Amino acid sequence: MKMSSIYKLLILCLLVVFSSEIITAQSGTLTVNEDPKISELLDLKKSLEKENKLTDGYTIQLYYGNLSRANSVIRNYRNRFGEWPATIEYETPNYKVWVGNYTRRIEADRALMEIQKSFPSAFILKPSK
Repeated sequence: MKMSSIYKLLILCLLVVFSSEIITAQSGTLTVNEDPKISELLDLKKSLEKENKLTDGYTIQLYYGNLSRANSVIRNYRNRFGEWPATIEYETPNYKVWVGNYTRRIEADRALMEIQKSFPSAFILKPSK
């Protein structure tokens, strides 16, 4: 009986010694050399996501035609509405006035209902990238 408890004590001591070796062997340092352009890329990605340029989404088109009329339409829009951003997009040889960046169709539909009160020819489109 005494031998059995001595063996148990010996095994327990060996386990403690070896496990402490394993635990201390795991402590080390890791140095990561990050390319400085990674932070630039992350900032670019954030700005593109903010403008919904990376996701498929919906926008509302108010006008398609010449630049002077497009500028007039966008000024008129900005005087009446402030909730949704408006931009002028160029597609040879015409200019488009686009309003909003909506990720879901229902959001675009709700905005369109308000916008069509002032711009009856407005419609929703899903721009190609």
